[in-house]
Amino acid sequence: MNNSEIQIQFPQPGQWDEFILTPIYQDKGGYRPPARFNQDEIPADHAPAMQAVVAALVGLSEPWKASQVWARLKEFYAPEVDDPMRTTETVDLTVEAVNPQGGRRVFTSRDYPAFVITDPAAVEFFKHFITK
Repeated sequence: MNNSEIQIQFPQPGQWDEFILTPIYQDKGGYRPPARFNQDEIPADHAPAMQAVVAALVGLSEPWKASQVWARLKEFYAPEVDDPMRTTETVDLTVEAVNPQGGRRVFTSRDYPAFVITDPAAVEFFKHFITK
């Protein structure tokens, strides 16, 4: 079981180019090292994966804007004809969104299937931050 997650906070909901990313995980010794990254500290080779996360968030119905995201690594059942028991790693998003009236709501992949990101680059992005 993987208890790791990445929290992404958007100080200005709807403004996707400014964020704070905080990986939450335990290292081999059981210690959770504190770390925070902003948009300028994301390695260039991982920028497309962050863009995939943002693309999923843009799909939120108006007037909702993501203020915080929790990303978790999950096993996703993805059967194929030659391998009916096939699973693949995905990044699953849970999104807290706000509206102009101050309302808050949590959205999951049940609300938006695009919140299950199957792109291998997103999985590598996740692993990059939780295995430092």
